[in-house]
Amino acid sequence: MSLKFEPLTPDFGAEIFGVNLIGNSSDSLIEEILDLWNEVGGLIVIRDQILTSEDHINFSRNFGPLFGDLNNPPLQDTVSRYIHPHFPQIYRVSNQTDNKGEPIGRKGAGTYWHSDVSFRECPAQASILHGKVVPPVGGDTIFANQTKAYSSLSKGMKSIIDSLSAWHDFEIAARTQYAKPILVEDDIGVKNRALHPIVRTHAVTGKKSLYVNPGFTSHIEGFNNEESELLLEFLYEHCIRPEFLHRHRWKKNDLLIWDNRTTMHYAVMDYQDDQPRYMERCTVIGERPA
Repeated sequence: MSLKFEPLTPDFGAEIFGVNLIGNSSDSLIEEILDLWNEVGGLIVIRDQILTSEDHINFSRNFGPLFGDLNNPPLQDTVSRYIHPHFPQIYRVSNQTDNKGEPIGRKGAGTYWHSDVSFRECPAQASILHGKVVPPVGGDTIFANQTKAYSSLSKGMKSIIDSLSAWHDFEIAARTQYAKPILVEDDIGVKNRALHPIVRTHAVTGKKSLYVNPGFTSHIEGFNNEESELLLEFLYEHCIRPEFLHRHRWKKNDLLIWDNRTTMHYAVMDYQDDQPRYMERCTVIGERPA
């Protein structure tokens, strides 16, 4: 591998150096990035990438089809107001407004532990986020390694959860994260609700990861409410142990690529509105979890 990189933690994530995705996006470079991404558990940082929205989309398609692509489903209707007006593949995150006072992007996006779009039958595979404008300090994103979280469980706990499935439902986050005028009621229901295994196997690496998250998981199939809550609360607490975490401090033009099959993340909203923030995200459609 010719890529220059350094690990972010001893066994999770990597930062790539000396790469210009616009000046050199050859098939061999893309293959190396994909191989490294899988090798390090699904988290890559590439700094100093000056990308147009079109550049971002074209690069992201190397990971798979995108939500919002022609003939592919969009993200849920509730977030349609945050989609780029010219690029339906781009979801915008921002604390700024336009000259009419309308939000440019979603201000409080992802301020809870979650895996992107886990409530769909075919949820998100990769998320690729470009920090075009970032505060001088604050607005970090924390990632949790769910492959290590699973491998750290006891044999007894693994034997309990390996055959279980849990429901993921957009309504879990929608009722607490979106104001009523913004929430599209049609998003509540079967099109944004899916049953997935609690332990999923990565389609490329074959490694197992925990696949539940407080943002969207509602309950475990076949358990009563009390049983489900007790087990899920244990898993949620376990999932974010300090040794599983990496906290990314954003710099302008950072490009982050994470695998929603193997990670959870949490966006820290500790910056003020007078500190502008504007980011664009492409979201890759994945396979049905198994």
